[in-house]
Amino acid sequence: MPIKISQDESPSLNLTSMIDIVFLLIIFFMVGTQFTDVEHQMELTVPQVDDAAATESLVQHHVVNVFTDASITIDGELCDLASLISRFEQEKTDGNRVHVLIRGDADGAFQNVATVLSACRKAGVDQMGVSVKLAQNK
Repeated sequence: MPIKISQDESPSLNLTSMIDIVFLLIIFFMVGTQFTDVEHQMELTVPQVDDAAATESLVQHHVVNVFTDASITIDGELCDLASLISRFEQEKTDGNRVHVLIRGDADGAFQNVATVLSACRKAGVDQMGVSVKLAQNK
């Protein structure tokens, strides 16, 4: 069987799909440019503020520990349920979003953790989570 050294047909590229994509991109950018022109032509004056931080709400992250004796700490400071609620309500009225991670002692009653969850919900906390640890396989 003889080996062919010359090719009968020359390879060709089909550019149809690439040309279609280029035209679609051109149309997309033309339409996008028209939208920005319309936006610039609107006679609207946007209000100004002195401080950029005044328009943003801060996110306050807290870690609440619940011990077996039902004592509570917020970020390492000992407190009770009433002070927990008042602290989180004050942060909410200051315009901050409050996120809380609750860490309950494994040997304690879950009722203690549920009480803290309820108090956080009463204070209007945006996001709450309960911390757990994966068990070690032995």
